[in-house]
Amino acid sequence: MKRLIFLMAAFALIASAADISGNWKGTADSGNGPIERTFTFKVDGNKLTGETESQMLGKSTITDGKIDGDEISFSITGNMQGNEIKLTYKGKVTGDQISLTVDLPGGGQTFEYTLKRAS
Repeated sequence: MKRLIFLMAAFALIASAADISGNWKGTADSGNGPIERTFTFKVDGNKLTGETESQMLGKSTITDGKIDGDEISFSITGNMQGNEIKLTYKGKVTGDQISLTVDLPGGGQTFEYTLKRAS
């Protein structure tokens, strides 16, 4: 009986993860103009993978991705003028919208993205 309850709880936890698989697009204000970024998310249980692309950093692979209910987090490594930089994203899913905060290395600066599903 305890095993059945555990299995049901585990299934409920997995089932409660937001389904964000697919293409998303958003814009952040950098202070020097908008930064557009596209995301292709793949969800497997609570694991989040995929890729993202912007004009500034090019294409990057999503790593360390997690989804827990409506909370998501992941990292990317981008190349900016020949230098690798690691960006860490954290966000919340609300319906067909994702609010993301990205922490920039070395200065405590953050950008805010609002993503919407792309067709």
